[in-house]
Amino acid sequence: MLKTIKTSELDVGMYVILPSSWLKHSFLKGSFTINNQEDIQRITDFGIHEVSIDTAKGLSFPNTEMISHAGDEPQLEDQQAPVQWSPEKIVPDELKEALKDRKMAKEKKATVVYHSSVELMKRLLDDPKTENIREVKKGIADVVDGIILDDATAKHMLAITTHDYYTYTHSVNVGILSIMLSKALFKNMDSHNMHELGAGFFLHDLGKVRVDPAIINKPGKLTEEEMKKMRTHPWQSYKILTEANQLSEECRIIALQHHEREDGRGYPRRLRGEQIHIYGRIGCIADVYDALTAARSYKPKLSPFEALRIMKEEMINHFHKDLFERFVLLFR
Repeated sequence: MLKTIKTSELDVGMYVILPSSWLKHSFLKGSFTINNQEDIQRITDFGIHEVSIDTAKGLSFPNTEMISHAGDEPQLEDQQAPVQWSPEKIVPDELKEALKDRKMAKEKKATVVYHSSVELMKRLLDDPKTENIREVKKGIADVVDGIILDDATAKHMLAITTHDYYTYTHSVNVGILSIMLSKALFKNMDSHNMHELGAGFFLHDLGKVRVDPAIINKPGKLTEEEMKKMRTHPWQSYKILTEANQLSEECRIIALQHHEREDGRGYPRRLRGEQIHIYGRIGCIADVYDALTAARSYKPKLSPFEALRIMKEEMINHFHKDLFERFVLLFR
């Protein structure tokens, strides 16, 4: 059953049908399930005041089906039955089309590439089988080429990153940030395989599909026992890529080292200083930045400036200082 409601009445879990054409908003489709508050904000930002919702496919209005505890945020990640994707469908058509379209405005291209990359990672986390990992790596390679060859689109992508901290959104944010830093560091150098680096950065958290969803989706801070289980995800990422026969040296390093810290207080191997590869150091910086700028139920999201300030003043021992300074320059 269709109902027309005001945008201000939207809630997470509703199936919305937008009144405007695909070219007038940044979503991949004109109808979809609202996954988070960021989706609602984006609808509002495009000046849409009324929408239709399909109560047969999502929550109704008034919303009496979802009651959350004070301080908890609705989390839909991993709560629905897993969706199966064929390798032919795993890479969104919108991503392919936008990357090939040389006439599309830079801002529009950045928006479509970013949000379709998020959809790409969501599909892979729904169905991380070997054939899909192989196809996703091809899609990531195309995104990496776009970031490397088109400075304007890359800058716009950096500006529109969203911070809801779903694993698929986080994966794309870390991928974009890390490739942009790698581009600044390795420009005109042939000794770095940027396609494999992109795959490593985008897939660094793939191992979370083997962590209990209750831990991934927990609205509060994790207990020590839960943290022990969460800290297995770098090794699990390594194992998944190995099983899929997609483990290049770049992917191996990034999967295993993106939570290592310069002061030796990271995991899983507590590496220190020069024991950490530059790829692991890049992934660490991007990972921490995105975590700080993401909203969680137990903390507000920080602005880019505030996140960088905290990283410099309170966490600098976690990072290689020269690389962190180059990372800050991305936001000029």
